[in-house]
Amino acid sequence: MDEKEVVSQDTLKDIEEIDKQVEESVQGVDSTRSLNEARNRFLSKAGAISALMKNMRNIPPEQRPSVGKLFNALRERTEARFKALEEILKNSELQKKLEAEKLDVTMPGISAPWGAYHPNTLVVNDLVSIFSGMGFEVFEGPEIENDYYNFTALNTPADHPARDMQDTFYISDELLLRTQTSAGQIRVMENKKPPIKILSPGKVYRSDDDATHSPMFSQMEGLVVDRGITLCDLKGMLDEFARKMFGPEVKTRLRPSYFPFTEPSVEVDVSCFACGGKGCRLCKGTGWIEVLGAGMVNRHVLEGCGIGDEYTGFAFGMGIERIAMLKYGINNMKLLFEGDTRFSKQFKG
Repeated sequence: MDEKEVVSQDTLKDIEEIDKQVEESVQGVDSTRSLNEARNRFLSKAGAISALMKNMRNIPPEQRPSVGKLFNALRERTEARFKALEEILKNSELQKKLEAEKLDVTMPGISAPWGAYHPNTLVVNDLVSIFSGMGFEVFEGPEIENDYYNFTALNTPADHPARDMQDTFYISDELLLRTQTSAGQIRVMENKKPPIKILSPGKVYRSDDDATHSPMFSQMEGLVVDRGITLCDLKGMLDEFARKMFGPEVKTRLRPSYFPFTEPSVEVDVSCFACGGKGCRLCKGTGWIEVLGAGMVNRHVLEGCGIGDEYTGFAFGMGIERIAMLKYGINNMKLLFEGDTRFSKQFKG
């Protein structure tokens, strides 16, 4: 006996109605997204076919085997219909995607614009080249320092007035953002016996902000420790640095100054490379430009690092931004921190 002959007309009409709805839904499908929405409408747990199958409990027991077969056939037809359509849509969408992403390899390529080094990077590269040519090694210390290395070991104890010269960013009672790369001197001298000849570039931090100062800036520290080192050695090395950085005619001069970790201490000027020492706007009419601080390493600093009396040394430190501003004629330090590529492209290494 045919299965349909033992099934009520109402059940058959319900099955035919869902078949009709599936066909109508398929006609409106134009993407895999709309296909999934239509599939869920009929085949999900809350879909029309599941709802129809829940009515099995209301069907007379003698009809249930036949009705179950018809319901299963309905689900299989519907799944097959959606699966076939899914294959068609996937192929169509893939073809559209390939068309959209197609490249004409015969077309000329688009040249990528050349980048440029930041002025700070150019200056650091020049300094490393200059001083490595004189036998210096590069050492990079941590930016988060403890109070001992940043101040105490550099002859600046807690009650020393020189601490007022630097507005410090403290993280805790003992930890801080280093205010000077000089802290690297102590780390090197504690772990390496003389002769020592190191260059230490890096970022430093101070609570200061105006047209010529920034709360974060870059320094480069130099240290030489050996037997027989004198202030004359420092002067000769700085002469060589000035000639290679600013020009062969540039001269240096030393002026007395004060730093707690050097004695004697000096400020170092170079003859104005813009006017040749005659006096101009850059050197403010003096013929000289201040570029860095230096001096002979304080005996207390050497002793604190376990270095004996037979050794002496000198140290120097310079601001990278200041050297960049002088070398490239930059009139506002903030230009070095704004990240404007139009600014950086003016400088070529």
